[in-house]
Amino acid sequence: MTPSRVLVLVTGGAGYSGSHAVAALRDAGWDVAVIDNLRTGFRYAIPDDVAFYEDGIENKALKTQIFSERGIGAIMHFAGSIIVTESVEKPLNYYRNNTVNSHGLVTTAIAAGIRHFIFSSTAVVCGNPTAIPIGETHPTAPINPYGRSKLMTEMMLADTAEAHVFNFCALRYFNVAGADPDLRTGQSTAGATHLIEVAVEAALGKRDYVAVYGTDYDAADGTGVRGTFGSGQRKCIYPARAEMAAAP
Repeated sequence: MTPSRVLVLVTGGAGYSGSHAVAALRDAGWDVAVIDNLRTGFRYAIPDDVAFYEDGIENKALKTQIFSERGIGAIMHFAGSIIVTESVEKPLNYYRNNTVNSHGLVTTAIAAGIRHFIFSSTAVVCGNPTAIPIGETHPTAPINPYGRSKLMTEMMLADTAEAHVFNFCALRYFNVAGADPDLRTGQSTAGATHLIEVAVEAALGKRDYVAVYGTDYDAADGTGVRGTFGSGQRKCIYPARAEMAAAP
C-alpha cells in the first residue's frame, strides 16, 4: 500500500458499479478490500489478490473485524437494492437494505474512526425535475421507496458529518452504462432491468423484446424518456407502475 494512501473498503464491490470502482482504485494505485454477499454480484469481478469477504454489510462483527484487521481509512458504499418497481412492491426491504444497513455501516465506521465515505446514491432522489439540466442544488423530492431510501441515507450522512470528523459525498447517477475497456467487468446482472443490458440482450436473441412502459408522456410517441438528450428534455424516472405499451 502506498504510505500516503489509506486502504479503501468497497461494499458491493462485486456488483456493476462497485466492481468498476475496485478496478479504478487499483489502476490508480490504491489498495482495496471488498465485502459483498454475491446475491447480485459476481465473484469473478473481484481480482484474486483483493481481500474479499462474502457477507452482507449488516454483519456488525465482520465489519468490526475488517476495520481492525485491514486498517480501513475510507469506504465506498455500493451495496444496496436498486430496482424502482421492486421498491414499490417491497418497500420495507428497500428501507432495510438501503437505509437501515447503511446506518449500521456508518455507525461502525464512526466507532472505528473512519473519516472518509463515498455513497452510491441515485438521481432518483430528485424526483420529477423542475429544472434542466439537473444540478447539485436541485430540490430532492423522490417519488418512490427506492429514491426515498437513498435520500434518507444522504440525510443521515450529512447529519453525521455535522456531528463528527467525517467527510462524505453522494454520487447521484442518471444512466449508468458501459463496460470496462479491459473487459474486467460490465453489466451482467441476471434478469436485469437497465435499458442498455436489456436492449443488448434483445439484440443478441437472449430476450424476445424490449418492453416500453407508459403511453401518455410528453414525448413524440407518448412513451417515457429516460436521460438527457440534445433537446435538453428529460422526462420520466421509471414509472412506479405502468401498463406495458409495447410488446411482441
